[in-house]
Amino acid sequence: MEAPPVIAVVGPTGSGKSDLAVSLALELDGEVINADSMQFYRGMDIGTAKITEAERRGVPHHLLDILDVTEEASVSDFQQQARALIADIHGRGKRAILAGGSGLYVRAALDVLEFPGTDPQIRRRLEAELEAAGPAPLRQRLEAVDPVSAGRLGDARRIIRALEVFELTGRTFSSFMPAREYYQPAVQIGLDVDRELLRERLARRVHAMVDRGLLEEARRLDAAGLRKGRTAPRALGYAQFLKVLDGTASVAEAAEETVVATRQFARRQLTWFRADPRVSWLDWQDPGLVARATGLCRTVPVQPLA
Repeated sequence: MEAPPVIAVVGPTGSGKSDLAVSLALELDGEVINADSMQFYRGMDIGTAKITEAERRGVPHHLLDILDVTEEASVSDFQQQARALIADIHGRGKRAILAGGSGLYVRAALDVLEFPGTDPQIRRRLEAELEAAGPAPLRQRLEAVDPVSAGRLGDARRIIRALEVFELTGRTFSSFMPAREYYQPAVQIGLDVDRELLRERLARRVHAMVDRGLLEEARRLDAAGLRKGRTAPRALGYAQFLKVLDGTASVAEAAEETVVATRQFARRQLTWFRADPRVSWLDWQDPGLVARATGLCRTVPVQPLA
């Protein structure tokens, strides 16, 4: 038996990745694996623009709604789950199609990428230091042992993770991000956007989410423990609309803040994926997009199944 290349549809939020992935699955007899870390969460539907049952058009989707909002998403867990699913899908003669804009999660599934373990005691100690003295001392310590990561990481959570890895392994956090090398044959299709049109689309999408009940969804998730989670509370839209629930922002203010944050996130996604020379970029508004993408998926040779 032979395995076809893994397909990954990547690009910024709001560019149409989910729709293209479904269309490719219908063309190529495939199944979709979610690679958006916020769509792992049950109940986070409106704010993550999670694909609906109707929009899936009968295509099986995996790794949606697998976590409660109080649970922490883990890229290493995702790597194991995604690779097991890819092997299963290919073993059944289908095509595995990753879809999502969480860049590190896409790399975890596609690339030769090692993830260090964790140590709860080290993590708790570093978090206590953060609480007591703020991020500056932790950043200084990271600059001394891993200047590359110190220059790349902005938020305290990631600084703590880099220090935890160094204490646990004696290796820098940056050393775990090697040169780009596929774990198995793959093709990445990036959706090339008109940035001004995308800005407008993202604003419309956020306001549509508000009209569909984003505030009420945030209220339900808050009651389910959203604020207790490490990952879920940072999702775009929810962090902003929790302020409305707290009485510190109006709906209009939260919506505008979400629009700004979503546009900034889209720019970061484009920067991430543009840095990967292996991505083949296609015009997101090309009437022949599905046909062109399907053609690309057939250009990478198959390999024998292990």
